[in-house]
Amino acid sequence: MAERRMPRWPELRELVRPRRLPGDATDRRLARAATVGDLREIARTRVPRAVFDYTDGAAGAEISLRRSREAFARVEFRPSVLRDVSVVDPTTRLLGRPSALPLVFAPTGFTRLMHADGEVGVGRVAERIGIPHALSTMGTTTIEALAEAAPMGRRWFQLYLWRDREASAALVERAAKAGYEALVLTVDTPVAGPRLRDVRNGFTIPPALTLRTVTNAAVHPRWWIDLLTTEPLEFASLRSWGGTVAELADRVFEPAATLADVSALRETWPGALVVKGVQTADDARAVVDAGADAVVVSNHGGRQLDRAPTPLEELPAVVRAVGERAEVYLDGGILDGADVVAAVACGARGCLVGRAYLYGLMAGGERGVQRVADILAGEIARTLQLLGVPSVAELTPDRVRLRG
Repeated sequence: MAERRMPRWPELRELVRPRRLPGDATDRRLARAATVGDLREIARTRVPRAVFDYTDGAAGAEISLRRSREAFARVEFRPSVLRDVSVVDPTTRLLGRPSALPLVFAPTGFTRLMHADGEVGVGRVAERIGIPHALSTMGTTTIEALAEAAPMGRRWFQLYLWRDREASAALVERAAKAGYEALVLTVDTPVAGPRLRDVRNGFTIPPALTLRTVTNAAVHPRWWIDLLTTEPLEFASLRSWGGTVAELADRVFEPAATLADVSALRETWPGALVVKGVQTADDARAVVDAGADAVVVSNHGGRQLDRAPTPLEELPAVVRAVGERAEVYLDGGILDGADVVAAVACGARGCLVGRAYLYGLMAGGERGVQRVADILAGEIARTLQLLGVPSVAELTPDRVRLRG
């Protein structure tokens, strides 16, 4: 039996190490987050439920979203040991230019709803860390305003084809004039997906002042103050709207778009052309034949067709089909740097993330987005080290497999 004694002060002093948290409340909040999942939980408490659900949710029964996350959970890495990984290189080349990470901040709509910093905050972070950022047609910052806010950033512009083709063409012209390097054509939205959380929450753009939202304002006063005391919520492409997201999409999106539209954009757009929303190898071949420089294997984060193909599972077939002629990217379900490493090992040139940085934006504005970037960068580097792979360029399919 151990002999007990009273500890001496010098011994206790070694153990007393009070944690010194940043003095600013936002920084303290963000410092508690070790993962994107932690930021998601913080975000849930910072914004009205309808805003969180718009970001967090997906279409229908949200089966596609769950399957995307389950696919990453099935990843099994195959590490090598006794490799010198004292320094690893996470850089790569995206659309022929250097990128600090195999990562792109994806286009997201209505971003200033999550926080007043909106797309400007996201673009500034992307500029600082050296990765591309795609501004959505349905963004709440104009093409020109983002270019002014992040003049040295790698700016891509995401385009939805509209019924009003002249309006679409005008947006493309503005993006070219403002120095955007790539056009990202989204092709999986002939009509809006059934966003049931939005329906149940009565979510509109901008949020309507109803009994429910006024009651919610008492719980989230800072969010409402920011919304009501900053510039009115407007789109990059529409002056105003007062309905649901689905109603807006069904009113302006073009359900009659065809491959001819890809060819037409290739003829008029001077920069790189990326087609986002490809879900089969056959469609990947078709859009590359029509002039695409890159494709994004994506089911829109599970927000369009529920039970759609799972991007990570479709990725190898798409890479085999077009990988020698075009860059292949992956989008959907990415919440960890290890997810990015797995996708690149499976053949992706890089990954687009949307929800991940939106959780950070809701949790702490631009600083929250920076926290997401820091977390993902750290996870990518550590995963490379534990895999025994010194650089992103050396990731190969033999490093990963999907169980089951």
